[in-house]
Amino acid sequence: MKAMVLAAGRGERMRPLTDVTPKPLLKVGGDYLIAYQLRSLVAAGITDIVINHAWLGEQLEQALGDGRQYGAQIRYSAEGDVGLETAGGIKRALPLLGDMPFVVVNGDVWSDFPFTSLPKTPAGLAHLVLIDNPLFHPEGDFSLQRGQVQCEGEPKLTFSGIGVYRAELFESLSEGRSPLAPLLRLAMMKGVVSGEYYGGSWVDVGTPERLKTLDHELLMSK
Repeated sequence: MKAMVLAAGRGERMRPLTDVTPKPLLKVGGDYLIAYQLRSLVAAGITDIVINHAWLGEQLEQALGDGRQYGAQIRYSAEGDVGLETAGGIKRALPLLGDMPFVVVNGDVWSDFPFTSLPKTPAGLAHLVLIDNPLFHPEGDFSLQRGQVQCEGEPKLTFSGIGVYRAELFESLSEGRSPLAPLLRLAMMKGVVSGEYYGGSWVDVGTPERLKTLDHELLMSK
């Protein structure tokens, strides 16, 4: 099974930190944010990893190299300085990801989620990991009903940025910029998106304040 780590975001809310450093290379607990995801994937036996990049992407390639320092094989999908958004970025990377289902994880989250729990062959086109709504996103995204992710229904949960996808989900997309949420909602209406709930640790490192808090917590736990 292959994986893709999404690392092409500009990190506007992280400025000025991200004016000189891509967000996945910001450090927490003494290491790159993206390094925690790479190690978690490798620990689950997922060593063939694709990383997309845009803004300051050359820094990612220089810092992570071919992945051997993490026990992985890393390949890169370059998107230029602007980026293609989530679905567009995945579409661009499909030749590297192949025909089998693959894992995708946001490059700006920290979590102790065990990737071994993900299905290698989801029944539908996608399988999403949902979490409790964080304080900054109290309205949530989707509901989880008997193992199926749906647009409507209560209670609403938040999409963690972790999922498994089939390449067929992106077949209808043209090359270029494209968000993921509308594509997922269409698939949900067809009943082809499964999901699971995760109640463990998860942090969206989206602001300097959250970065500082996570950094402190990780350093204190060492």
